[in-house]
Amino acid sequence: MIHFKNVSKKYHDHSVALENVTFNVLPKEFVSIVGHSGAGKTTLLKMILAEEKPTAGSVFFESIDINDLKKSEMNDLRRRIGTVFQDFRLLPHKTAFENIAFAMEAAGRTDEEIASDVPHVLELVDLGNKMQSFPHQLSGGEKQRVAIARAIVNQPDLIIADEPTGNLDPVNTYDVIQILKKINDLGTTVILTTHNKGVIDSLGKRVITMENGKIIRDDQEGKYVL
Repeated sequence: MIHFKNVSKKYHDHSVALENVTFNVLPKEFVSIVGHSGAGKTTLLKMILAEEKPTAGSVFFESIDINDLKKSEMNDLRRRIGTVFQDFRLLPHKTAFENIAFAMEAAGRTDEEIASDVPHVLELVDLGNKMQSFPHQLSGGEKQRVAIARAIVNQPDLIIADEPTGNLDPVNTYDVIQILKKINDLGTTVILTTHNKGVIDSLGKRVITMENGKIIRDDQEGKYVL
């Protein structure tokens, strides 16, 4: 599904974010990317979303070179990718229902689809009773589950979760990771970045370890080794 081929990224100040990175992510895989701050994890994710362009090499989504896409095609690609961030990024003056509905409206979905699908995804993340709650009425874990529901409501092929448990306590961290595993079990590819050793070690899934812009390990059933 995702293919990085000899990808490097250098900035004008000569700093190197990625250096000759090559790897594949297969459909329905769950892949964690780990590394210290500055290792290149965020740059790598931005490449998939076409928010950064490589200095050298190519990034493919299926057989499509992401950087060859026109703007309209780029929007189509991004609709196939759901994103979850550490800081939730919910709209503060909209309810949980409205935050998710907003993502569906942006994708051109009908009122009937919204009325049907939003309650369904809220149930999937165990928040069926929080539909009319505003973000300030939710705990950190609940906010992140709303963010996950928003990311999956348009049935993307890929979920990118960038440090989704960074602001959460251990109980909520466990809940969020279980939901991501459930989404993966239903057939969605998941790419997770995290500094949480316990999360990585409990998953028992593929781990890519980065250091100074390079991949230094790629283990199919990996542990957090840094």
